[in-house]
Amino acid sequence: MPYYVYRVNDLRSLECLDHKDRYQDAKARVRDLRGDLPTSDAAKIRMVFAKSTSEAEKLLSIPKDPRVIGED
Repeated sequence: MPYYVYRVNDLRSLECLDHKDRYQDAKARVRDLRGDLPTSDAAKIRMVFAKSTSEAEKLLSIPKDPRVIGED
């Protein structure tokens, strides 16, 4: 299964930028793309491991739960 690299915009629109078969290649591509993003750009570059682009987009569309750090 490949690693898909996506640009996630403010409005949760997804743009597939690339896909790589190896994790190291995908990670390097994500680093390069994040480094090229202007600081004023609100888009995020995300990587996801999926069988297809449709599965990748489905996984990226699921809202994340807020992180819990420690207990109150």
